[in-house]
This record gives sequence, C-alpha cells and structure tokens, in this order.
Amino acid sequence: MILAKVVGNIVATRKDEKLRGAKLLVIQPVALDGSLGGSLLIAKDTVGAGAGETVIVVQGSSARMAHLSKDVPLDAAIIAIVDEIKVDSG
Repeated sequence: MILAKVVGNIVATRKDEKLRGAKLLVIQPVALDGSLGGSLLIAKDTVGAGAGETVIVVQGSSARMAHLSKDVPLDAAIIAIVDEIKVDSG
C-alpha cells in the first residue's frame, strides 16, 4: 500500500469501456512526515477522494480487487481516505 496525496485529476473522454464513469485522480506518494516525493501516479478513485486529501493506494492485482474494479484495466486504486496518522517514536 502507498500513502499518497491527491494532486490533480484526469479527464479522458475516450477510454476503455470498463473505465467509463470512473473517476481518475493524479496522486503523489507522501512520506510519514507529510513531505511529497516519488513519481506521480494515476489511480481510480473508489472512495470519493478529492484534491488535497491524503489517501491509501493499492497497485497491481490488489487494485483490481477494490470495489467496482474487478476485471477493470487499472494498476492503481484509491481504497481509503486518511483522517489521521500516528507514528510511535519509540
């Protein structure tokens, strides 16, 4: 799983039939301290995420297990919106 921030959206009027109606978002991985890093990814939103929100993303076969994503041609899916992160320091 990847911790990421939603940094944009994708509009694609022509796409695979199984992606019709899918909300596609641009995400960027986030470190636990909140700093952005890593390459941008495109993920199917399955939970109603929006711009600026921190989310949990799964990739590969796990992405195709997300709600309404079975047999859909995708490599990343947003499966949760993060409310809070707590990391024990010791």
